[in-house]
This record gives sequence, C-alpha cells and structure tokens, in this order.
Amino acid sequence: MRRPVALRLQAALGTLALAAAAGVVLTMPETASAAAGGATGYATQNGGTTGGAGGQTVRATTGTAIHEALCGRAGSSTPIVIEVEGTINHGNTSKVSGDSCNTAADKIELKQVSNITIVGVGNGAVFDQLGIHIRESSNIVIQNVTVRNVKKSGSPTSNGGDAIGMESDVRNVWVDHTTLEASGGESEGYDGLFDMKDNTQYVTLSYSTLRNSGRGGLIGSSESDRSNGYVTFHHNLYENIDSRAPLLRGGIAHMYNNHYKSLNESGINSRAGAKAKVDNNYFEDSKDVLGTFYTDQAGTWQVSGNIYDNVTWSEPGEDNNPAGPDPQSNTTVSIPYSFTLDDASCVPSVVSATAGADKGLKVSDGSCTPQSPDPTDPTDPDPTDPDPTDPTDPDPTDPPSGTNLSLGAGSDGSSKASGTSYGNVRDGDLGTYWSPAGTTGSISVKWSSATTVAKINVREAAGSEGTVGSYRVVDHDTGAVLASGSGAGVIGFSPVSLEKITFEITGASGTPRIAEFETYAG
Repeated sequence: MRRPVALRLQAALGTLALAAAAGVVLTMPETASAAAGGATGYATQNGGTTGGAGGQTVRATTGTAIHEALCGRAGSSTPIVIEVEGTINHGNTSKVSGDSCNTAADKIELKQVSNITIVGVGNGAVFDQLGIHIRESSNIVIQNVTVRNVKKSGSPTSNGGDAIGMESDVRNVWVDHTTLEASGGESEGYDGLFDMKDNTQYVTLSYSTLRNSGRGGLIGSSESDRSNGYVTFHHNLYENIDSRAPLLRGGIAHMYNNHYKSLNESGINSRAGAKAKVDNNYFEDSKDVLGTFYTDQAGTWQVSGNIYDNVTWSEPGEDNNPAGPDPQSNTTVSIPYSFTLDDASCVPSVVSATAGADKGLKVSDGSCTPQSPDPTDPTDPDPTDPDPTDPTDPDPTDPPSGTNLSLGAGSDGSSKASGTSYGNVRDGDLGTYWSPAGTTGSISVKWSSATTVAKINVREAAGSEGTVGSYRVVDHDTGAVLASGSGAGVIGFSPVSLEKITFEITGASGTPRIAEFETYAG
C-alpha cells in the first residue's frame, strides 16, 4: 500500500461428543449471551441470520477447542453456539479433523459449514494475531470479540492479513459488537479488517469498532468481482483508517449511523458500478470520505442526513471523483428491510457508548439513547440508587444525576487545537477531549429545539485537572451570563430554556483539555 497509516449467542439439546481437548466445556442448559435483539440490516434477508440458535452451547478457551467443537457436531449444519473466553492465538490453535468441519492451524476456519455462533463471554475474547476465515458457509454470527494484529507478512501470519475475511459463496453473516484493529498498513504486514469477495452476500456489520489500519475492508477483490453485495454497515466506528471504509465494487451497500473519524486518504469508495446508500453518518477530521477513488470505473451513491465535520476534499481527476465538497445523490437505492435512523448529530456519542466488544451488547433505541439488549423493568429501583430519605445522600455539589443532555446534542466552539474535536466533549468518553487553539476559548453544546438546563459539569481530561481558571457560562441565544467563577466542575444556575449554551474559558494556567461538557435539567 502506498499510503502510510498514521498509527494506526439456547438451551442445550441432547449431548455433544467432544474429543478431550483442553479448553472445551459443555455448558448445560445455559443460555448464551449472544444475538441479543436479533440480526439487523441485510443479514435479515434471504431467510435471515440466526447462527447456532437452538443448538448446543459449548465454552472454549483455545482455538483448538473452537475447532473441536465444530468437528464434534453430528453434521456440518448442526447448530452450535461456541462461547469464547480468553486469548486465542497461534500457540493454542491447531487443525482438527472430522466429518463436520474443515479447519486449519493458522486461523479460525469456518469452511463448508453453517448455523454457527461464536460469541465472546466472561472476561472477553481476543483473537490475537489470528484471523477468522469464512468460506463456502452460511448463517454465521460473530459477536462480542476482538480480533487484532492479523498479518499477511512478517511473523506470525494468518488469514491473508484480514481480521475477518469472507469468500466463495458465503451467505448470511452477522458480525456485531466486535473490535477489529491493526497496528499499521500494508508496509507493516497488515491487510483488511473486514473483507468480502467471490460471491459473498447478505452481510451486516453492526456496533463494531475498526481502527488503526491501512485498509478498513472491501466488497469485491477486483473490478470484475461484482458478485458481492447486500451489505449493511451501521453504528460502527471507523477510526484512523487510511482507506476502504469500505471499498465497494459492484453490488449494494447501506451505511447508516456510522462515525467515521480520521479517514486519512479516502473513505467510502464506491466504484465499478456499485451503489452506496449513505444515511445519517458523522464524518469527522477526514479526507475524501465518499466518492470513486483510484479507478476510472465509477460507482454511485445516495446521500441523506450526513454531517461533514472538518472534511477536506481533493480535486477531481481521471481516476479520482470525490463526492464533495457538497455531496449530492447520483442514484437511488431501495432498501428491503426496516430501520430507524438516529440523528447524525448524536452519532459520535451513541456509537462511543455502544460500538465494539465488551460494551454489554448495548444498542441504540433509535432516538440517540444507548440501551442494554435486555433492559430490566424501568420501574424497579436500582439497588445502587440513593434512598431519598437517607441523610447521607449525595451533596448538591456532587456530579448531577439524571440524563446528560449533551449526549444527544451537537457542539461547536471558538477554535480547536490540532488532534482535538468539539464532539469529544459530548461523546461520554473521558479519554477524548477538546482544547482551544490557545489557553482561552469557548466550547458550546447545542440542540435543535429549546432545552431546559440548570446545571453543567465541566470535566477536565486526566493530567490537566486545575488548568481551567476563570470562566463564564453564557446563554448563547441571548448573550446572558448564567454563571461565572473559576475552576472546572459542577456549576449550577437558575433553570433556563435555550438552544445553545457556551462555556467560555477566560483564564487558564495552560492549555485546557475539556473531556466532557455535561448538561442537566436539574
């Protein structure tokens, strides 16, 4: 690759005959914690995607144990749920033989099989330098796992350098709540994070994080490989990716409610007659996020409701056709399944709270609010809630309770330092932050309609506590000063209805780093 990366699922039925392999445990009758809520997107079509639902549940802590479970089934289509815990790597993965499997030593091989779920449980599942390969298979669910640093060159190698790769007559795959990551680009030995080729169809990638890779993934291995498609990408985070987010050759793909951050060279690359439907995504600090790139064989797109935050665009050329700087639809795409769009302005916050492995399988409720897949009765008291009659209840100066209104809002400001973003103050992540270009500046939270606010909590990033000096809290709509003082933290004032509230830093002992600008109704 020429472009550098910038560092880049059921009650048990019957018994299962398993060979005595370390790391395999038969769990009866345990319900697997996967496929919560069921598949979404194109994976719901063509008969749907249920994985191993209804089959035996097995626990595995090694790659060999995963292969043993596959090979111990009655047949290659016997449903099975494989719960994985621990680190799966080359040292604990070997080839296993049997009539119901076709495995390999250097990858997790799902070849000529169907009706399988692989789900991370317990303290988590990490496939370290070991890719997952799906070939001539159908009805596969992969959920709640991390796949990292899979290489095609160097040592050790696996799966052609793809974290998850699909090829040769693959149908109905749902990959959900995964973390797929590398540590560089092709020159460092890595290839794609999520690849589909040679007649792969009806796939959904949802609530996943793809990061630190030269290539996010492709649909079609060449301009002539146009037998792939019907792929949905939703509520995913693509971060620090050079290109292919994804690369689409022929076929149809639907991208909605994804957060694209730091796409270094290009993003959604629709080419060779492909059609991309691109709805309510948030593109941030990126270049050429949509278009046809590196070819003269054009693709098309239909766009709606997207936000382009600090996106730059290259000039059109013979093999370069960016959709921007004002992206417009040049095709129409009919989607056969139902879906609910979150507003693009809340995509960074809702994706931050839901996307990736070990996030509790949280999803969006369709109105910008993360929720657990099987929420408890909201009328039941939380045992950790304070007793309203208890005199030891929190002091009024403690962080406020209730809904953080910033999580469903927008944001802007007076300036931002290199590598920071206004959206970082409303993403619910204390590891990200906004800084002004100098020592002073302002950051605002805004809504599309009047919202009542009576308290804010300005939280500084770790290592910068105490940097904020004097401040003012301003009703941006009227210019009224709601509060003033010094130091970050909880700030209360008389309830006010407004569409935009601003925290102005008028003095500081260095460059402030604001991790969260939380807003509350009381």
